Formats: sequence, C-alpha cells, structure tokens
Amino acid sequence: MTRTGNHKFDPLATDADSRRRFPVTFGGLLLAGYLAVTGYQAHAADPPAPFRVGVVGLDTSHSIAFTKAMNADPADPAMQNCRVVVAYPWGSKTIESSSSRVPGYIEEIQKLGVDVVDSIEALLDRVDGVLLETNDGNPRREQVMEIFAAGKPVFMDKPVAASLADVLAIYDAAEAMGVPTFSSSSLRYAEGVQEVRAGEIGRVLGCETFSPCALEPSHDDFYWYGIHGVEMLYTCMGVGCESVTRTSSAGFDVAVGLWSDGRIGSFRGIRQGKASYGGTAFGEQAIRSIGPYRGYNPLVVEIAQFFRTGEPPVSAAETIELYAFMSAADESKRLGGAPVKLADVIAKARAEANE
Repeated sequence: MTRTGNHKFDPLATDADSRRRFPVTFGGLLLAGYLAVTGYQAHAADPPAPFRVGVVGLDTSHSIAFTKAMNADPADPAMQNCRVVVAYPWGSKTIESSSSRVPGYIEEIQKLGVDVVDSIEALLDRVDGVLLETNDGNPRREQVMEIFAAGKPVFMDKPVAASLADVLAIYDAAEAMGVPTFSSSSLRYAEGVQEVRAGEIGRVLGCETFSPCALEPSHDDFYWYGIHGVEMLYTCMGVGCESVTRTSSAGFDVAVGLWSDGRIGSFRGIRQGKASYGGTAFGEQAIRSIGPYRGYNPLVVEIAQFFRTGEPPVSAAETIELYAFMSAADESKRLGGAPVKLADVIAKARAEANE
C-alpha cells in the first residue's frame, strides 16, 4: 500500500486529501469490501446517560411545555438527554387561576409518560435535577428548601417567590448549601435580546421594554407577569440600577430605572388594549428592536445545559437586582411616584429574610 511522508493510513477517511495520499489499491479494495459486508459504520459519540428530571408544580402550562421539549420523540440532541420522569402537582392551592389547572395538567403530563407522586420527598428519590414550576410564589421558599436539602440542582421558573425577602432567603440558602440554581423568564431569549447582550450594537446606553402585566394581589405587582418585560430589560442593560420611579393607572404601568452610570432603562406594563412582548435597545453603534417572543425552547435548551454542567447561565446577583427593581417599583407606586433606591428595598427585605 502506498504511503506518503509520515502520514498514517485512515481506512475511513473521506476527504480529498486523504484519497490523494492513499490511492485505492488491491488491499484497499479488500478492506472496503470487508467493511461493506460486515456493515461497519462510523458512529457519533453515544449520548450521555439520561439525566432524570422532576417537575414540582403542575399549576402552569410551562410544566407541560418544558416536558414536551425534553421528552420529544425523536429526542432533541440540544436537550442533552434530559428527560422528565416524575412530577409533584402542587403548586398553588389558593390562587384559583392556577389551582384549577392542576387536574387537567396531571392528565396531560401522565400522557407524556411521567409518573405523578404525592410528595416532593417521593419525587427527589427518583431524580437528578428539578424544574420548580409552581406558579404561585408563596410556597416557593418552603418547596425549594426541601430540594436544596437533597442537593439537587434546580431551575426556578418565574417568579422565584412572592416577595423580595423570600427571594433573598432562597438565594442565600442556595449559596450556603452549595446547590446550583438559577431562574429566568423565557423572554430573556426573545429575538434580538441575546444579540444585544452579546454586544452587537456596542455598549447599551438605554433600553425600553414592554410586556403584558396582569396583577396578582398576593405578589409584588410585577412579579406575577410584568417580570417578562423586566427580564428583557435586565438582559439588555445588565446590573447597576440605583433607583426606580413608577407611574401607574388601571390599564398601564411605566417604571423608569436610573443606572449608576447615568443610563436609563424603562419597562411598560400593559393591561389594556393589545399586549405583546418587545422593546428597543439603544447602543453606541446601533438601535435595535427586540422581540418578538420565540417560545420556550431556547430557555429549555439553557436549562438542559445547566443540568449537565451545574453552571447557571444567569447570575444570582442579576436575578436579585431585577426583583429588587420590581419591588422598588411597588414602593414608588405607594409613594405616589417618588424615586425609590434599590439599596433601601434590599436592606428592608434582608432584615425580613433574616427574621
């Protein structure tokens, strides 16, 4: 068999350069015939062992959407062989718009091959990681502490909790117990948002976002639904907001944040008329529209990657600040639109969390 220089023969090479270096010979024909007869094929690397995922909370459509993405047949390689195997349904028992969904979602998730159990403890025995999907932020602190105690990585869907004090307590516990966790709205991955984040318009000098903004009395106002627009705002602007002012009416909200470097970012919440998701980012090099919504899949891909690596794609510091922004907006509303410093609401919430 002909050799050229110090190159080694690769019987499976298909590139033109290899064919030039190793012309077909009688021996090569024999090898090709052997490979054809035996049915030998080069295989890609085998997928990783299944990563077993549990869902806590079947009071939101996210539970079903995320499960469909992870359990698709054929499997999506982007999901890293993460599969939902078990779910605990509750969830809210006090917010009717959430709790009334639970029976129907139990049936739907069972059709996807997922077992339903009657306690978080029973779920934790069977999983490697958890999707905390409970739509009601009030039981979140108690639920996630049980998950942390088991040492399972957990994605916390929005809202992290119903109050800033609980948000702080949850992230403090995650750090103290060394459990990987993160939270994000799927709007963080809306069209254009990540490109702005990556610097495609240069340094971001300001941003205006908007989203639907239904309210739930048991939560700080924007935690329930306005968080989607606030998440887009923070993805583009980053941390560093010092104060917030809010103007509010029955149908609308506008919260304006002043960043420490003089940049201004704002969120418009919509409860009347046509509601959608989007905004405008203002950069040193260009102005970019952001949105529309791209669906859940980009977020679920990030969650799967997080489960495999244990590396949160969103920092605790950024999530805590965007919740502080929303709580400061509530305080500004109570004060008739006066500016409220994020440092003040964080200090007050931390005192409550420590109690």
